[in-house]
Amino acid sequence: MHLLFSSGRQALPSSRRLLGKTPAAAAVTCNQFASSAASFSTSRTVAAKNQVFQSVRNLDQFHTYQLLSSSSRTPLLTLWTTSYCPTCRVVEPLLRELVETGVGEEEGGVGFCTVEYDAPDVMEAGLGLSYMINSIPTLLSFDAQEAQTQTKVTNGRQLANRQFLEEWIRNEARRHGNRGGGGSPTSIFSGLFSKLK
Repeated sequence: MHLLFSSGRQALPSSRRLLGKTPAAAAVTCNQFASSAASFSTSRTVAAKNQVFQSVRNLDQFHTYQLLSSSSRTPLLTLWTTSYCPTCRVVEPLLRELVETGVGEEEGGVGFCTVEYDAPDVMEAGLGLSYMINSIPTLLSFDAQEAQTQTKVTNGRQLANRQFLEEWIRNEARRHGNRGGGGSPTSIFSGLFSKLK
């Protein structure tokens, strides 16, 4: 006698019923149960969602965002800006829109924040110097709390190019906390990452 759940699946056969059977027959019974239970899952797969954080104005905020991204195995995309940067006023809304509309979610999702380079606490902590930020605006990804300097973008024309940014975000999202390049052989970054391997 086998027990059935309301879904029609068999319950695990009792050990008493298995004891009276030959080892081969007991194995067949257990294998039948295992194959029917293998497809059963109590949780559903949830697609990764992009996160947009507030602007970083101190070291604690920066580390908090890094930890949140690292724990969810999503890269943290940072746009380093200043209050006096006219290019930043064009790039920041474009990047925010791309992340908010889901670019990179199919590849694993990303976190995004701006870092106010000229904020007193950020300057005092030397945060920009720690990550070799020598141009504003700068787009820098962190994966597993590690700066991905190979894919750092400082070119203003690239930063204002929507198609370039979409591909860059997707490429960074493919990392999934594994560091290194996430590009496919046909991506615009394939030449760069093939040299690193």
